[in-house]
Amino acid sequence: MSTTRRDFIKTSSLFMGGMTVLNAMPSSIQRALSIEADPGTTFLDAEHIVFLMQENRSFDHCYGTLSGVRGFNDPRVIRQPNQAPVWFQTDRDQTVYGPFRLDIENTKITWMGSLPHSWKDMVEARNDGKMDQWLIAKKPGNKEYAHMPLTMGYFTREDIPFYYAFADAFTVCDQHFCSSLTGTSANRSYFWAGAIRENPRDPNSIAHVNNGQINYKDVSWKTYPERLEENNISWRVYQNELSLPVGFTDMEESWLANFTDNNLEFYKQYNVRFHKAHIQFKALELKRLNQKIEEETLTGEALQKAQAERLLLEEYLVQYGAESFAKLSDFEQQIHHKAFATNTADPDYHQLEEIEYQENGETKKVEVPKGDILYQFRKDVSEDKLPMVSWLVAPCNFSDHPGAPWFGAWYVSEVLDILTKNPEVWKKTIFILTYDENDGYFDHVAPFVPPLSTDEKQGKISSKIDTQDEWVTLAQDKARDSKSALSSPIGLGYRVPMVVASPWTRGGWVNSEVCDLTSTLQFLEYFIEKKTGKKVIEENISLWRRGTCSNMTSVFQPANELKKVDLDFVDRNKYVARILNARDKNLPHGFVSYTQQELQQHPVWNELQRFPKQESGTKKACGLPYNINVNASLDNQGVHMQMNIQSNKLKNKDYLAPIQVYAHQNIQGLTGKNWNFSVDEKETLHYEWASEHLDQGIYNFSVHSFNGFYRNFRGNVNDPQVGIDFTVKDDQTVTIVLKNKSNQAQYFYVQDVVYSKANQKIKVQPQTTHTLTLEYAKYKGWYDVVISLADYTQFLYQYAGHIENGTSSITDPYMASFSKWS
Repeated sequence: MSTTRRDFIKTSSLFMGGMTVLNAMPSSIQRALSIEADPGTTFLDAEHIVFLMQENRSFDHCYGTLSGVRGFNDPRVIRQPNQAPVWFQTDRDQTVYGPFRLDIENTKITWMGSLPHSWKDMVEARNDGKMDQWLIAKKPGNKEYAHMPLTMGYFTREDIPFYYAFADAFTVCDQHFCSSLTGTSANRSYFWAGAIRENPRDPNSIAHVNNGQINYKDVSWKTYPERLEENNISWRVYQNELSLPVGFTDMEESWLANFTDNNLEFYKQYNVRFHKAHIQFKALELKRLNQKIEEETLTGEALQKAQAERLLLEEYLVQYGAESFAKLSDFEQQIHHKAFATNTADPDYHQLEEIEYQENGETKKVEVPKGDILYQFRKDVSEDKLPMVSWLVAPCNFSDHPGAPWFGAWYVSEVLDILTKNPEVWKKTIFILTYDENDGYFDHVAPFVPPLSTDEKQGKISSKIDTQDEWVTLAQDKARDSKSALSSPIGLGYRVPMVVASPWTRGGWVNSEVCDLTSTLQFLEYFIEKKTGKKVIEENISLWRRGTCSNMTSVFQPANELKKVDLDFVDRNKYVARILNARDKNLPHGFVSYTQQELQQHPVWNELQRFPKQESGTKKACGLPYNINVNASLDNQGVHMQMNIQSNKLKNKDYLAPIQVYAHQNIQGLTGKNWNFSVDEKETLHYEWASEHLDQGIYNFSVHSFNGFYRNFRGNVNDPQVGIDFTVKDDQTVTIVLKNKSNQAQYFYVQDVVYSKANQKIKVQPQTTHTLTLEYAKYKGWYDVVISLADYTQFLYQYAGHIENGTSSITDPYMASFSKWS
């Protein structure tokens, strides 16, 4: 490492509390913002796509207080079976906790490790969509912290200013979900291969939902880099060193190895055990073992054990030595080298060095990488040899994983710095920062999951799509683990951050189209076909997942539509977040508990003084490719819903709209029932709840989807038989058809309760209809309409959301200052 870079690290977030990176607008972001795309260009003029997937942070945990995103000001969240908003979770002792701030400077939170984050606790926290078991499922494993509701903890701009500045500068995706209700390795398998089964379309093929089923198990389903190689598309995975043993100590591994985050190490076809540094280490082990045997200090059983170990090492070195590697096909050799690009050209890439730094006037010492952990990536960028597709894999200490100090901001900033050193390189680059899973941290948005296509009691999906490949049955999970078996959809998992940085995403945008880790593969499919004419399709992605999750093209804006960016830069002198020193600080405190009386008195939760305050204001919102329509009606049989979608000019694929329906009354005596639906453009889905299944004849259903889409249908089966068709139009209007199927005139009250505040009373004669149109261009397409019936107090239908006409807009003004609107 050069003196300049060593000095930079010494004075950066790692060792001086973040003055350069964590608590300032780094030069890398400033430089990226100053580089404008060439006039007339679009993202299809890019030549390089760079991915960096970091570790284990939920969206609310990181960005819940960021202006413009669907965070703590989300006014239309799901309610749990006890009717409390999802924000307020109950533990085993019936204590209710809400979100609370994790102070990165004044507590030791960044030194306390991670929370449970495996298949079992992910599925249990979701609890069949009820989202009410977070405190129980995600209870800290460390006994010292077990009483703490750490899952509800979040950070603010004050804690992680770099990440907030990064989102302010570019485009943040607030409906980005990890792919599966699992930990790291399954999610990263979706990221690189689109699936977690050996036979991805076969529901009887084992779903690899736990790390132990994947890590170094020689799984073999096809990966996307193989498809790139078959089509002569350039690609590479950059890391300082692999996680396969190369002789590192624990400290060296934390700073220098890739933290088992390159899943290609686990695929048989990549032949990771041929890795040169690994073979050199094995040869050194054999040499040391021979010396020990030759010294004749071993006898008896110890000698026999050493001789057996020597034989295994000798066989291993023959099996994975240079001669055997030469026998591999050219294709196998190529994907091996490209998947496992390490910094071998840096003589210090396996070394740490001890440096001194000043902390509160005291001289301290710490070991840091001696080499450049981004050496090869930096070299390829500077020499204009960056491939079309690159994946970066950070060491543990730079991965953002809660099990390591939060040093990852330096790594992200350094990558951006490398890419922006030469403006001509940045003008043709797209850099995508994403995360693999949420660790054990809470997020308030219930993941969209598929209904099981063979069981309409759970919901419904367009008839031609089989979703069995997206489920793990109880019998299948028992075969994996008989003690903790669960039946569950595999995913989507919970929301995690994603920021897309490029000349076509600059300016502080929010994208609210549903996407997951396979969306990056779908983006590459689209991008590569447009650039090269080659169809490089990831065939492993299921039909449900491909339709539900975006290809990310809605994230980008043409260069001509982007204006100069004006940001408020963070004053670094105001913030000195001392990461290293924080390890000696107090444990987190200030947990926020609530009484049932408080929650009942404050139905608008942002009015609670201790509830998190999201930054006010709106941001620019990306146009999205389709609208959802959901309507309900009542007849003698029960409550009927009709669901359909309408695409707009942004359409470039087939879509499946994910829709969730929650019952707020008992259904056949059961509380907390919910259903999942997936709707395509080719048909309207119909679903019915029979009158006899509604306790006391009362119904109350809330309907949720992405970008604030919300419907609430409530009433009594004895209400007049009326119908309402509510349809959004591309011209930013809504058409409402009021249907009176009864034999008496009915008075409808139609009111926009948030945006226009318009209020109408409309008389509809028996057996007739009345049509009205409401205009929402003035409100940038945002609407919230409540329709009620005179003399029938239980009847109330609410329609809220945003009209998607394929053009950019603003984020929800209601969220800009939620409590003030209510």
